[in-house]
Amino acid sequence: MSTLTVSVVTPDGPVLEDAFEMVSCKAESGELGILPGHIPMVAPLTISAVRLKGEGKSDRIAVSGGFLEVRPEKVTILAQSAEKPADIDIDRARMAKERAERRLQDKQADIDFQRAEMALKRAINRLDVYENNF
Repeated sequence: MSTLTVSVVTPDGPVLEDAFEMVSCKAESGELGILPGHIPMVAPLTISAVRLKGEGKSDRIAVSGGFLEVRPEKVTILAQSAEKPADIDIDRARMAKERAERRLQDKQADIDFQRAEMALKRAINRLDVYENNF
């Protein structure tokens, strides 16, 4: 089966570059499935897992927003942050989740609820990618 070259890049540098048969991710407009030969497009991504399938293997990467650029034989993901399961500090992710949940429950006027919700989504995404890969 033909493949796509997939590149995941963050401001800190490249996270992944490899060939895969399919890319699945969540854009702001909904779930996307990309196969070789897909029409060119650009889409903003949500905080979610990017699923990569190829040659009997399946990988997941936790991304915290960014953009997806699709060309017929290449997919580039420009993410604010992206982590492979092996790179996720699971204890730090759990603490971030607990901290965000506490902030959302406190009901104090000086708390930025939108920021706390985003932190909670990022932590849950990281935990999900880690736990569904090991």
